[in-house]
Amino acid sequence: MKHTTLLILGCLGLTLASCGGGEKTEETIKTKSTTTTTESSTTTPAAEASGEKLPGEKLIAMQDCVGCHNKDQKVIGPAYVDIAAKYPSNDENISHLADVVIAGSKGTWGDLPMTPHPNLSKDDAKLMVTWILSLKK
Repeated sequence: MKHTTLLILGCLGLTLASCGGGEKTEETIKTKSTTTTTESSTTTPAAEASGEKLPGEKLIAMQDCVGCHNKDQKVIGPAYVDIAAKYPSNDENISHLADVVIAGSKGTWGDLPMTPHPNLSKDDAKLMVTWILSLKK
């Protein structure tokens, strides 16, 4: 019953996240592998000071990540700050976690699986992971 409730809440969260809502601010970003459009989300202290979002943060805002993750609080999956606390920011971890984002996973943070993102490029996944790991407190 507990897993069913979590699954239903997760689906509801994904539905709400995909529906959007509120005012959207569009801007074009360019990375090594893609040019895309995004809408606003939370920022790191350094990015807030400059008023700009980092490329990885922009890419996260364009994906379905918000349905399961939050910067500061566990939702279905771990909070980004908890991921940053667990993994040192180095090339090995960035590459490994980028692979996890693309392939999905199960068991690292609990029984519920992380949805794979096979259409995401490794370079974009690395930018996303780099931003997440920059949130270390």
